[in-house]
Amino acid sequence: MCVSPNLRLALPAVFMLCTTLLAQPAERPKAEAMVKEGIAFLKAKGKEAFIAEVQQGVGRFHVKPGTTLYLMVYDTKGITLAHGATPAAAGTNRWGVKDPDGKMVVQEIIQAGLRKGGGWVDYKWPHPTTGKGEDKTTFCLAENGIVIGCGIYK
Repeated sequence: MCVSPNLRLALPAVFMLCTTLLAQPAERPKAEAMVKEGIAFLKAKGKEAFIAEVQQGVGRFHVKPGTTLYLMVYDTKGITLAHGATPAAAGTNRWGVKDPDGKMVVQEIIQAGLRKGGGWVDYKWPHPTTGKGEDKTTFCLAENGIVIGCGIYK
């Protein structure tokens, strides 16, 4: 079978795109599960222990090599209580944070989290590996006066 040189060069890119698109839906349940695991930890150990667990440099709710899953925790006014990828964000008010399209990201995360059963928020965010703004979606759920989120890149 004869394959044109242009097609031969395009096939790896098409494969990578398809792999990425197929992987994204598989990551959604992992993000939801991490949020729900965080809520179970919160209920079992208390708010202070949960925030400390997310805030520490390593652990079950912190970003790990090869994945971009981590928990972020906000109060309902947009104060970062803990952040599994950027611990230095703790204590900062992120209420007014916008993505490149002007979407009020933290406000929408809080609103989605406060809905019964939580919800997903779509926005653009710098990818931790490339630093480029990419489409991201975050599952958010509120418990005990705080909103917990875990996002995936699309």
